[in-house]
Amino acid sequence: MEPLRYTVLAMVWFNILLAAWLSVYMLYDPEGWYYFVPGVTDTGLYNQHFIRDIGIIQGFIALAFAIGWFRPGRRIELWGAATLWLIAHAIFHLWEVAVGICSASVILRDFPAVSLPALFGIAATGWACARGQGLATLPNAKEIVS
Repeated sequence: MEPLRYTVLAMVWFNILLAAWLSVYMLYDPEGWYYFVPGVTDTGLYNQHFIRDIGIIQGFIALAFAIGWFRPGRRIELWGAATLWLIAHAIFHLWEVAVGICSASVILRDFPAVSLPALFGIAATGWACARGQGLATLPNAKEIVS
């Protein structure tokens, strides 16, 4: 197994575990999540419905990365779709800083849970594209991790 593959493995599993944890936490205990995550209380009032909506999205992101890991022929579609949401979320956080809603200090605070998953998704999807893993380019691909 080449070293780059280990790096991609770590990035993908970071995204799977973070998104799965967020999903479970947001769905099971939205109020606990609201008060636990730094900065969330600064962005608006507690809304359990909204938090659970985002928890569902995080669950789909975790599933997309997990299924993509075990089904190489579908990586580009699955990882790409999940990564698009992660990119949009990261850009939204940057926009809040740009328009003065939040101070620049939140960029560093939010980086591990907001920007890093997007960067990891971009890298993993790019890796899958370079290997031709998805978009039906491998119609007879083995359904094992390759």
